[in-house]
Amino acid sequence: MAVRKIIEIEEELCNGCGQCVSVCHEGAIAIIDGKAKLVSEEVCDGLGACIGECPTGAIKIVEKKIASSPSLPCGCPSHQLKEFLPKENLYNQQEIASSLSHWPVKLRLIPPSTSFLKGANLLVCADCVAVAYPMLHTQLLPEKKILTGCPKFDPPELYLEKFTEIFTKAQPKSLEIAIMEVPCCRALVKMLLNIRETIPTNFPFKVYTITIDGKIKNVEEV
Repeated sequence: MAVRKIIEIEEELCNGCGQCVSVCHEGAIAIIDGKAKLVSEEVCDGLGACIGECPTGAIKIVEKKIASSPSLPCGCPSHQLKEFLPKENLYNQQEIASSLSHWPVKLRLIPPSTSFLKGANLLVCADCVAVAYPMLHTQLLPEKKILTGCPKFDPPELYLEKFTEIFTKAQPKSLEIAIMEVPCCRALVKMLLNIRETIPTNFPFKVYTITIDGKIKNVEEV
């Protein structure tokens, strides 16, 4: 048997404030009948980001025994180890030009006031998409300014501050988001939806979900 870390919520101490729900990037916690519940145990990563947000100390990290599996270092699907069969290199006969039009690309490094963001078509891209999706430069990136980041490891307050300022000052023309199919990546969409509610311009945006083997799983307007 292997051991993995997971959160445990003491119902008697929980006051149902919901702060743990808002910081759980995996969507593993929900408020049910006025109490926080771990509703998706399989995706809880055991990192405990929710602990510091709990005002009553109702959440703690525990160790749980699970059946040994080399592909499950923890419960979060983003950590599951997978290996793919070799594919034919479809691009070995031609060189594909980069569609990148600016530098840097990391959200943490780009000032919201930079000139290339003003009135731009923005592509907010989860870090892993650039590695997984082979058609990024031909299908998603052309004529867009890209901002990359990881909602699992970047602090939420960074997104709140920077995107709020970008949306209000740079006033982008359009917004598209490219995320991976793992649950923690969906937090990026949730963050941007929350930010959109706080600004005067309530514009729609498009979300591309990419599978871990590099295909577009679905496209949605939100």
